[in-house]
Amino acid sequence: MKVSVFGTGYVGLVTGACLAEIGHSVLCMDVDEGKISRLREGVLPIWEPGLQEIVQRNVEAASLAFTTEAGEAVRHGEIHIIAVGTPPQADGGADLSYVFDVAEAIGSSMQDYCAVITKSTVPVGTSREVARRVQAALDRRKDAGAISFDVVSNPEFLKEGAAVGDFLKPDRIIVGAASERARTLLRALYEPFNRSHERMVFMDVESAELTKYAANIMLASKISVMNEIANVAERVGADIEDVRKGIGSDPRIGYHFIYPGAGYGGSCFPKDVRALARLASTLDYRAELLEAIENVNNRQKATLFGKLARHFGGAEALRGRTFAVWGLSFKPNTDDMREAPSRTLMEALWQAGARVRAFDPVAMDEAARLYGSRPDLVLCEDKYGALNGADALVICTEWQQFRAPDFGEMENRLKERLIVDGRNLYSPQKMRSEGWSYYSVGRPA
Repeated sequence: MKVSVFGTGYVGLVTGACLAEIGHSVLCMDVDEGKISRLREGVLPIWEPGLQEIVQRNVEAASLAFTTEAGEAVRHGEIHIIAVGTPPQADGGADLSYVFDVAEAIGSSMQDYCAVITKSTVPVGTSREVARRVQAALDRRKDAGAISFDVVSNPEFLKEGAAVGDFLKPDRIIVGAASERARTLLRALYEPFNRSHERMVFMDVESAELTKYAANIMLASKISVMNEIANVAERVGADIEDVRKGIGSDPRIGYHFIYPGAGYGGSCFPKDVRALARLASTLDYRAELLEAIENVNNRQKATLFGKLARHFGGAEALRGRTFAVWGLSFKPNTDDMREAPSRTLMEALWQAGARVRAFDPVAMDEAARLYGSRPDLVLCEDKYGALNGADALVICTEWQQFRAPDFGEMENRLKERLIVDGRNLYSPQKMRSEGWSYYSVGRPA
């Protein structure tokens, strides 16, 4: 099948590359000429395990191509996938301007029936507005005639760091479609994924749009609830890791997403919690639980700075000190620093007059892009180099290479044996027995 994907960000590029990988002819369109030029040269805008190889292989096979011309993309595809960004607005609602720009471009150039798929995360009701805008663009044309189309909600469920596997081996494919013609077309698009068993779940468009938000909010709520319990555990002398094992063994709860830490970040959970709360408010309903999920998470991101301040006797005592930070991305296996706990920590340290020496296996370029050159930030080439002369180490991301470090080497480089661990990587008992001051999340200090 011929597929056009609008947007070459995280969702669009993974979607386009993986659809090409299973045999479709895919043309990805983006208005960013520099990004498209780099993609044609094999330079990806994101770091995602396995994606580089898939893009390169399918470009060489001529099953994946890139363009900046919306009209060319519309003429190419019988299926048009909208995968552009929906960034948060000041009030928490989703900015849908890029989605609507694509809708109007499709209506301005389409020649035959097509299915327009909204894969971007959008509020309930967006697909209806997309359909209205496509039709309005068609109505403005004198050559359009009676061209029909369907708008389908087909939300993505891709985990950063595992997106290629998630796409190629999905546990479910949600499709919100109003017509049998659209459902038949989507079955053909995803047919390779349904050979062993049926993964497609069909529903109405509004339910599909809400399913995406509901999934992310359920996961975000588990994280915030666990962090609340962890904060209580610290105050009563309990060990949250033992609590986690105790409740995770209950199959109604399970072990997924009940790890305490420094709070969630990334492009999905923070944005989607706010967006659904904002949507509820426009419907004269206050979603208090959604507000609480966000408030707890924002407070949790500040706990690492709070632990440092308490150890040294107050925030004012951090002035002039240097702190090593391991991990800048919001989670392992990605270079995404959007709303990462590391950013909350570093910006608080700078505000207090401290300096930062940071290392991340893949997010160093992103950190340089975000913060530029500044005297209170040194981006180091390796994890041990970041420790040189630092007053303490703070761990923000649970990269594998941080799990079993050489503590002797660390002791030689740090000014004192002090670790604030936002991901509970080490044993408090072991660290204490070896003379370290060790602060983690929800465990006795």
